[in-house]
Amino acid sequence: MKFISLSRLAEESVSHNPEIRKKVMLRAGELPHLTNFSQAHFAPGQTSPAHAHQDMWEVFFVESGSGVISINAREYPLFPGDCAVVEPGEVHEIRNNSDVELVLTYFGLRNSQLS
Repeated sequence: MKFISLSRLAEESVSHNPEIRKKVMLRAGELPHLTNFSQAHFAPGQTSPAHAHQDMWEVFFVESGSGVISINAREYPLFPGDCAVVEPGEVHEIRNNSDVELVLTYFGLRNSQLS
């Protein structure tokens, strides 16, 4: 059994933009195929630049705020309650294009057949 509370976790930087802060609830190796389970806070104007993961899916859930996710150059608006799934190899970028904080809870699942 694991029990994690966001209020007790230290903040750390998101690898694609060190100014964006996250709290990691689960890390790679703690559950099969899981790369991370985290919550990130994007200040107004912050962007996680375009990148792709060749061997994993990433799932983003919008807790609060709004923004845009670009997947393979197609833009999708993000609003509370929205969920976006990025498949292996898809180029994706997330931008907070609003004037309020964007909060995303997200996780990655590694496909061992692709690594």
